[in-house]
Formats: sequence, structure tokens, C-alpha cells
Amino acid sequence: MFVLANNVRHSAMEPGRGIDNETRTFPMPTMARWCFRHRKLVLALWLVALVLFLGADIAAKTAYSSKFQIPNTESTRALNILKSNFPSASGEADQIVMEAKGGTLATPATEKQAEAMLAKVASVPGVETVVSPFTSAGAAQINASKTIAFATVYWDTQSQNLTNAQVTRLITTAQASQGAHLQIDLGGQAIENAQPQKSSDSTGLGVILALIVLGILFGAVLAAVIPIITALIAIGIGFAITGLMSHVFAVASFVPILGVLIGLGVGIDYALFIITRHRSGLRAGRSIEDATANAVNTAGRAVFFAGLTVCIALLGQFALGVTFLYGLAIAGAITVALTMFAALTLLPAFLGFFGLRVLGRRGQRELESTGPVSEQVEAGFWYRWSRSIERRPTLPAIGALIIVVVVALPVFSLRLGLSDAGSDPAGTTTRLAYDTLAKGFGPGFNGPLELVTTLPHRSDLAALDKVARAASEQRGVVYVTPPRVSPSGKAAVVLVYPSTAPQAAQTSALLHTLRTTVIPAAEAGSGVHVLVGGATAGVDDFSAVLASKLALFIAVVVVVAFLLLMLVFRSLLIPAVASVMNLLSVGAALGIMNAVFEWGWGDSLLGISRTGPVEVFIPVIMFAVLFGLSMDYEVFLVSRMQEEWVSSHDNHVAVTKGQTETGRVITAAALIMILVFLSFLLGGNIIIQQFGIGLAGAIIIDAFIVRTVLVPSLMHMTGKANWWLPTWLDRLLPHVNTEVRERTSTT
Repeated sequence: MFVLANNVRHSAMEPGRGIDNETRTFPMPTMARWCFRHRKLVLALWLVALVLFLGADIAAKTAYSSKFQIPNTESTRALNILKSNFPSASGEADQIVMEAKGGTLATPATEKQAEAMLAKVASVPGVETVVSPFTSAGAAQINASKTIAFATVYWDTQSQNLTNAQVTRLITTAQASQGAHLQIDLGGQAIENAQPQKSSDSTGLGVILALIVLGILFGAVLAAVIPIITALIAIGIGFAITGLMSHVFAVASFVPILGVLIGLGVGIDYALFIITRHRSGLRAGRSIEDATANAVNTAGRAVFFAGLTVCIALLGQFALGVTFLYGLAIAGAITVALTMFAALTLLPAFLGFFGLRVLGRRGQRELESTGPVSEQVEAGFWYRWSRSIERRPTLPAIGALIIVVVVALPVFSLRLGLSDAGSDPAGTTTRLAYDTLAKGFGPGFNGPLELVTTLPHRSDLAALDKVARAASEQRGVVYVTPPRVSPSGKAAVVLVYPSTAPQAAQTSALLHTLRTTVIPAAEAGSGVHVLVGGATAGVDDFSAVLASKLALFIAVVVVVAFLLLMLVFRSLLIPAVASVMNLLSVGAALGIMNAVFEWGWGDSLLGISRTGPVEVFIPVIMFAVLFGLSMDYEVFLVSRMQEEWVSSHDNHVAVTKGQTETGRVITAAALIMILVFLSFLLGGNIIIQQFGIGLAGAIIIDAFIVRTVLVPSLMHMTGKANWWLPTWLDRLLPHVNTEVRERTSTT
């Protein structure tokens, strides 16, 4: 959908040269005109697609999974031993947590009520066995005061293979027995997956805030509503496709909300860029159809390029080789692609329906009374700001760079991990179960470490006893269970309960001490090799592997984006500066996240209920999204500069006019995304909150400091070097343009 030219002989340094006769152009204006003229059909097709996909999603239900194991890690090898030797460990294990209210669980009536509930749970389809705290096998599952206990529910399969119906039936069966004297909550991975993710409040607030900003920007209700409607239709289809994909890929339960967050931000932005250019064309005297075609042919190309970059960056997660991210990458890319396609097809149809009304009554009156006005802006705040940057670029560049670097400083103490149920929204059954277990048994009880080994000889059990004793003597360990031998006698497991919560830094430090120091010393010479596994160790291993691959992912995305920008702008310096600026924006975002979620700065003000590490996969996803969003602003800004450069060959004029004509739109688009992203703090989901804070912080830095001050200042300082590309390289590369003028239609 770009302009491709083969064997173009002119250099990008030559002013006033257009695309020669060998240029081959995808007829983007033709597509826009077709959608404009067949607007009823286009709208009908989008609405039918929305209804069909939503209907299919409702009928098929969802099968979200948060499986994040990585092969060849120590925790995965430990899990494989358990699966092979402990039949009860082959399936998912969840907990039913019971707390006596106003008495103890040993009270005959309360105990009878709990036992009756557990008997009903045992008959739920898919439940293999239930270990009750009221039996000898579960005697350790009740606390000393007998006020809190838990039952372990073993399923016959892993959590990702369980249906929502099965898990929901377990939850309703268990909680149906709670009353005035017995509180019942449930925890575990299967329970987490089945919990509904609430985004309606935050999504609604985000839409309202975006509508307010668009209303102020355009001064017309229809112009404000059209971008939102366009984005929501595309997001609805993307949301349904994500649910359907959960049956094919491992899709985490937070992915649909994340898709809404990203889709709402970029979708409104894409429509905003096009409708702004469309309104400018109407005010310049173009017909409604010509203004639509020209907007899609100019701003629409920037939208296509930006959307393509986001999709490439998201799909770049496949380079990491981590299956947990595959469903997320595909779902995000599909949602972004749909919002981009809606902006290029559905939006022209809407513009055809509403005609001049997108200007508002005041705009229509001005057009009638004063006639057409130039599409170029040479007055107002942004003209004055751009001229001030042009006159004195050095000091603003230094000041902006200092601000970005200072904000990014906390990234050097960034701690990555995975949140546990202790970070779930308050009031959810998993959060209540977590807090109750922590109250009754200590915070470490929610994530014990598992010492797992095979036993080639029965006498090797003594060696495991030695390892267990050594572990029990470590600081931070409150309880170690006796070894539990498998029915076959070929494997054994010991549970080690830390004194700190699973996601605490002290727990991670204890894990590494056991693996690197305590266990090797205790098992030396015994012939037994003890592995440390369990959910907590699995999270730590996952975090370590993903963090080790982050640099590769960043390199892949940066190189691809550099090449794309080089093709578009025929420059080496512009893509190099853009890549560095994007890295700075991401660094600032991670710095803000670390300060808020790990250090606790402003957490109560922002509604963050619990501090902890930044989710290990968030930097990967956030980098992909932010790189695309930053590219959105970069393309929209620099493409207008390039247009002026080609016609004037004056770098200062090009940079100043480009910033003047795009500054208002870029900052308005950024403000919309900031408000949308911050609105997701309301959901209570720690992962979505981290995304919201990180993306909002990055957009503030990128749009209001990097694109508004730093990039224009640097471009003024570097002069004509911005547009330099070696002649030999210019001949080799295909020509790609984001701005192609179309002759005005006479019809």
C-alpha cells in the first residue's frame, strides 16, 4: 500500500523531484473512493463481521491459560519427575481455603459442614481426588489454632486443559456451603484462569475521556464520535477473535483486556490522523470525496506504516521462542491490524455518511462565509513554538535529554518477576484465599519450594533427608516437610516453606542460595541430584529465561524499524535518531514502572494495592507496542517535514513547518492515549495496571518531550545531514513513500 519505485535515479537530496514514471502505486485513493461510494455496503460488512465473530466467541466460550513453563529449566525437569512418579501430581492442584468465623473448624457443626462440602467437590467432573484437612493425610493442612485450613483438589489434567464450566462448577459447589460460621475461598492456577476479567468500567471511562479530548480538539460532536465508533467496531472483532484463539494458542486471561487497551489507543489515533487531514481538506475547498481520498492517500499511508510496524514488533516476540507469548503476540497484532484496516476502510464510509457535518456548525459557517483556506498553518501556538525551537535548538535539546535520562534512572534497579494471587484485585476469591492462607500459615505458604529427586536406590532417601535438614537451617525457611516417596519408590519430594511471599525478592534469593550453595554441598558424594521446583521456582526460571532473551528481541525490533524508516525517509540519521529516542522512551517507561510498583512511589494515589516486581513479559510487550506508537508519531511528524524538504530543500523550513502542522494533532492523540491507558488503573488487575502506567508514562515522555522538543531540536542542529543517504544505497533500495499526492477528482 506504499509507493514502490524501481531503479529510481534521483537522490532524496534533490529538491522538487517527484516520483518518476517507473513508480508503481497501490491505488489507496481508489480504495478510499470505493469505500466512500459504497459506504452502506462497507458499514454492513463490518457490522456483520462484528456480529458473527462475537456470536462465535459466545458460543465457543473461552479457554484462557497462563501456562508459562519453559523446557530445559530446572523447575520443568522437577515437574516432569513429579508427573512421572506421583499420579496425583500429574494434574492441576488447586486449594479450597476455609476459615472459621466466631469459632474453630474443630467445632462439630462447622467441621461437618466443611466435610459435606468437600464430599460434593469430589464428585465434580474432572476432579481426581480431594485431600481433606480433616484426615490423617491432610493433617498439616490446618493451622495450630484450627481457625484456617485448606483442602487440596487434584484435577485429572493440567489447568490449560480444563474448561471454564468445570472450574466454575467447582467454585460454585464449594462456595454454596459457606455461611455465617464458615468462609470459603479458592486459589490455584485453574481458578485464576476462570476468573472473569472486568474491564467495562475502565473501558467506558477511557472512551468518555477520549470523547472529551476529541470534542475539544474538533469542536464538533460527529468528528469526535467517528474515531471512537470506528475503533470500537474493530476492537470488538479483535476481542472475539482473541477468545476464539484461546482454543488454539495459550492465551492468558489478561490478553483480551490488553487488546482493548492497545486497540482503543491506536485505533482512535489512526482515525484521528485521517479525520484531521480530511477536515483540513474540506476547509481548503476540496469536495467531500476528494478530501476523504486525499486524507487516506496521505495520513492513511502514515497510519498503514505505523500499524504495520506495531504488528511486526508484536510478532517479533516469536523470536524469543517462548510459547507463553505467542497467543498474546498474535492477538495483539490482529487487533492492531483490524483498527488500522478500519481506519482505512470503515472511516471513509463514515465520512461519506456525515459529509460536511464533521466540521461542526461553526466550521460550516466559516467555510460558507470566508471560503477555502490554506491547508498550511502559519500562526498559533505551534507555529510560535516551532519557530522558537528553530531559533535556539541546543538548550531545549539538552534540557529534554536530561529530563528523559533522569526519569529513566530507576530502570537500573528494575526487578522482573511474575505476580501471584496476592496481586489479584481485592475481593476476588483467589485474593481472599491467598490472604487467608498467609494469615493462617505465613506468606510463604502460598508458594512452597519443592525439592525433587529420583531415587535409584531406596537407601538414597537418607541423602535427601540430609538435603532437607540443610535447607531447614537456612535463614528465611520456616518449615520443611518430611520426604514424601512416590508409590513406585523411585522419586521423592520435600516441601520448603519460605517466610516471605512468593514474589518477594527474599524468596528469589533463597531459591538461588539453595540451588547454588546449600543443595550442592549437602548432596555431594551421594549420587543423588536434587532439583528445586514448584510454582515459585517456575516463575523465577521463566523470568530468568525471558529476561536473558530481551536484548535479542529489542535488537530485532530496532533493526527492522530502522530499515523501514530508512526506506521511507531515504536517510540514515533520521532512523538512527528515532531508534535511540524510542529506546529512551521505553527506558523512561520502565523507570516509572519500577518507581511505582517496586519502590511504591505514589502507589496509594494511583490505586495500586500491592508493590512487587514488574511482570517479566511486560518489557517485551510494552517495547513492541511503544515502538509502534512512537513510530506512529515519528512517521506523521517527519513525513510532513520530508514533504517540505522535497519542495524547498531548506531543512529549517521543513522541520519548522512539519512540527507546526502536526504538533497539535500529535499531542491531542497522545493525550487521548494517556487518558485511555491511565483509565485501566481502575480494573484492579496488577498486570493491566502496570501496562497502563508504563504506556501512559512512555507516551508522556515520547509525545511531549521527545517529539515536541528533542527530535525537532536535533534535526535543526544536524541540518541537511538529516536527509543524507549514500547514492549507491539509494539506488539499491526500493522507494517507499508515505505522502503521495493525488490529482483532484473532477467528478
